[in-house]
Amino acid sequence: MKKTDIIDLVHEKIGGTKKQAEEVVDTIFEAITGSLKRGEKVAISDFGIFDAKKRAARKARNPRTGEMVDVAATTVPKFRASRALKEAVKSA
Repeated sequence: MKKTDIIDLVHEKIGGTKKQAEEVVDTIFEAITGSLKRGEKVAISDFGIFDAKKRAARKARNPRTGEMVDVAATTVPKFRASRALKEAVKSA
């Protein structure tokens, strides 16, 4: 499923124009992204939790050359599925 498929589903469900459905989907994604940028958790009931996790700086090996390289500290998004989502996918 792609973003356009989600927009089509929202358009079918709520009506209006496709442009309005696209704005709704974009607003949801922007809200999630903005919250993660601020270091906040986004918990959606019966779906899951989006969180931003910090990864420490570390050493890694370049698999092509075998050379050790420094990997900078970074923040990455993380998603944990809720029990309801896990059960829904499992029973499908």
